[in-house]
Amino acid sequence: MRSIRLFAAAFSMLALFPATAAEPATSSRGESVGLIRELRRIVAPGGVERYEHVRIGGIDQFVSIRGQDRANPVLLIVHGGPGFPTSGIAWWATRGLEEYFTVVHWDQRGAGKTFLANDPATVAPTMQPERFIDDTGELVDWLRREFRQDKVFLLGTSWGSYIGLEYALRHPERLHAYIGMGQAVDSPESERRGYAEALERARRAGNHQAVAELESIAPYAREGEPIPLEKIIVERRWSDHFGGVMAYRPGQVDGIAVRLSPEYSDDEAARAYEGNGWSQEFLLSDVLGVDLGERTRLGCPLIVLAGRHDRTVNSQVAHEWFERVEAPYKHFEWFEHSAHEILAEEPGKLLLTLVQRARPLAEGAP
Repeated sequence: MRSIRLFAAAFSMLALFPATAAEPATSSRGESVGLIRELRRIVAPGGVERYEHVRIGGIDQFVSIRGQDRANPVLLIVHGGPGFPTSGIAWWATRGLEEYFTVVHWDQRGAGKTFLANDPATVAPTMQPERFIDDTGELVDWLRREFRQDKVFLLGTSWGSYIGLEYALRHPERLHAYIGMGQAVDSPESERRGYAEALERARRAGNHQAVAELESIAPYAREGEPIPLEKIIVERRWSDHFGGVMAYRPGQVDGIAVRLSPEYSDDEAARAYEGNGWSQEFLLSDVLGVDLGERTRLGCPLIVLAGRHDRTVNSQVAHEWFERVEAPYKHFEWFEHSAHEILAEEPGKLLLTLVQRARPLAEGAP
């Protein structure tokens, strides 16, 4: 009965948070977050639960580290965006993974708690893709030392899949496997297909505003030319509207979930995604011009996780690349009920896939 009362209290408090943009923090958030914090507290004697800023690339960057057994392999999640952290949804999306991996969420420079902890004027000159790849390397090496493991798993999603794949191509010897989720490969081709699909859906739906706005940015992703940010914003607005981010709901749930995240204070939760737009001004146009389609030799195992409905980073483009890749081991997994947000849309299947396909690759590793 005590458990029932606790859950009833938690869910009654959830009702206070409508699915809208962040509102000013109220005292009820603290009580709700307190319940969630206690329910997910790591109590296993050999477990680990750490929330801290680590000095990476000359600035303090936030990491959360959670797992039931320190001896489990480390799984580093490199989030997307740029500037869109996953630490805010960790409390419900990756709880199951903590029984099989030591799960590390990292707010990159320009994102989440890292953005809030540093002076943007100081960080701005460092907002270059190569700096993010170097940051990834520094964090991987820190985790290897901290947990006394020769290798880790690296899971890159969306923008993070570009960083992650580049790192895996350069340092495969430090990884049990590279795991690409919403894998970016040939970004210009991905953008062209996403735009065409959004326009087709707008016409089928008879949405004249969407058709007019999408036609106004044609030609979109013309070969050999960078895509202006203002065109990207229009394309994303309607691609998201027609299910390119989450298969069965418009928009994303991250902004709702972070409001109950124990990793974030009241003020931090209200400002969790301030770094998203700021980071995209530096990085998005350049990254959407990246083409890794000819990089087809990988020195570590490769696992690609793809939402069947993903048009933000086109999953069919990723599958075509995967078919050409040579790697010591490779596996491709379709998520039939997901678009771009597998972490939020199918966390159960994600858990099964990583336990069955990834974790055995670390067995026997020193």
